[in-house]
Amino acid sequence: MNMFSPKATMRVVHVTQAGGTLELSDRPIPGPGAGEVRIKVEACGICHSDSVTKEGYFPGLVYPLIPGHEVVGIIDALGPDVSGWSVGQRVGLGWFGGHCSCCDWCRRGDFTRCSNADITGVTRDGGYAEFLTASVEGLVTIPDALNAIEAAPLLCAGISTYNGLLRSGAGVGEIVVVQGIGGLGHLAIQFAARFGHKVIAIDKGAERRELALSLGASAYYDADRQDVVSELQAAGGAKAILAVHNHAPSIGPMLEALTLDGTLMVLGVPEASLEIVPRLLLSGRSVKGSSGGTSMEAEQMMCFCADHDVRPIVEVVGLGDVPHAYERMERGEARFRYVIDPSR
Repeated sequence: MNMFSPKATMRVVHVTQAGGTLELSDRPIPGPGAGEVRIKVEACGICHSDSVTKEGYFPGLVYPLIPGHEVVGIIDALGPDVSGWSVGQRVGLGWFGGHCSCCDWCRRGDFTRCSNADITGVTRDGGYAEFLTASVEGLVTIPDALNAIEAAPLLCAGISTYNGLLRSGAGVGEIVVVQGIGGLGHLAIQFAARFGHKVIAIDKGAERRELALSLGASAYYDADRQDVVSELQAAGGAKAILAVHNHAPSIGPMLEALTLDGTLMVLGVPEASLEIVPRLLLSGRSVKGSSGGTSMEAEQMMCFCADHDVRPIVEVVGLGDVPHAYERMERGEARFRYVIDPSR
């Protein structure tokens, strides 16, 4: 079933080989298979994790591939055997694009760890395009209060920080530290403040203070000028520290800034190993990681954002601007998420 008869081809930005460049080209518009829908893309975020596809970090990738796993759009066609979804419905699609139902993780009901997972923009074409197809297992409904540009980054950066905070064990009124005010950090501060935590933001440079406080932080520590570990210890220690950046040497020392039962949540993807002092773990401190979530968890997060005014700070680009925007994102120059509008 089609909403309309689209043109025969679409614009996409794809990679033809591991380590290759992002290229704008035309491709035939795909049709949905069994259990799939086709989505007319309204917005797609540009995420650091798209480097998995661009650089070929994931095993077994088949090129050419279209990156992009923060997708919002309109269902414009239904494949066979699809029920519960309708043409014209607004949906989102994140990293989790479907599961096999057969591996040990799926049999335990832990679908996001599926050994044969369908990963948007990695194992199948993603949202750097005007259209894409998706399994219904990964679809997320979008609240009317969120527009497509606002919603797109929430499907990765949003759900990663939201679930990371929930899994940290921090309670209302307890100190939560957000280490790094960037694509993840600016959302983590908003979530932590809305959850009722006492939020302390950490970054480098006095110029980030005003932004941190405006997002909901109670205090800002400048890592260039302050001994942040000592100051957090003097404040009684943090129940949770969300490390939402990629600088490994500054993450391990934060264990000493936790309460004795506190948790260091690693939500960024440091390229180097973390240095951890084992004795700090013996007291009950812990180090955990968290990324993504199920489609239902993403829907709950979206509703929370709509109800509590959590919004990403974005810059909007067209498909032709993607290579330049991607390079700026990799250099840490985005403020704070790039979002593609394919209609531009």
